[in-house]
Amino acid sequence: MSTSSMVVLGLSIATVVLLLGAFVATMRQDRKGRAPRPAKSPPAEKPVAAPVPDYIDPRTIKVGDLIEIHGAPWRVRGAMHISWQGQQWTEYLVEDALRRRQWVSVEVRQGLASGDPPHLEVLMWTEVPTQGMVPAKSMLIMEGVEFFPIERGTAAFKSEGETGAPERGLMDFADYRASDGRLLSFSRVQGGPWTASYAHPLPPGSISLLSRAS
Repeated sequence: MSTSSMVVLGLSIATVVLLLGAFVATMRQDRKGRAPRPAKSPPAEKPVAAPVPDYIDPRTIKVGDLIEIHGAPWRVRGAMHISWQGQQWTEYLVEDALRRRQWVSVEVRQGLASGDPPHLEVLMWTEVPTQGMVPAKSMLIMEGVEFFPIERGTAAFKSEGETGAPERGLMDFADYRASDGRLLSFSRVQGGPWTASYAHPLPPGSISLLSRAS
């Protein structure tokens, strides 16, 4: 092989080596400059809906039910079904986890004005000390507040569960109202001692059912 041919062959090999080096460098630079693909974020979890309280018609409450009043659980221990001059209502004896007992009355009442539709009145009663007081037929003062008579009489009752009253009998009552709308009621069973309680209205939706009596 002549000297000129060897020179040409050497130059060709050098050119190929340079081209390969440039290609490899370009590939490395391309890989370094390419941004990594972002990881897929997990799908957002759907919010869990809060349980909807099972609000009930208070007239369907039964002895033994576990109910909730303003977020607190109460067990229905007894009931007194009362009738007086064509009116009927039920008073439920409920007990909380601390064994405190209160009464809840449920009654369909006529509208105050002529033509007003009947409405459901649900009241929770808190006993107050009477200190030997008896219900007067006129205005009386309880804890500095003047109460005026609205209804009184003797009603027949039928009880079930734990009420502390006979299965059937008579109950005297006297209801009063203050000028600010506060309610006060005196009652006694079978001629026993008088007890007095303040009423606290329970608006619709205040009572929900946790479990039915087994």
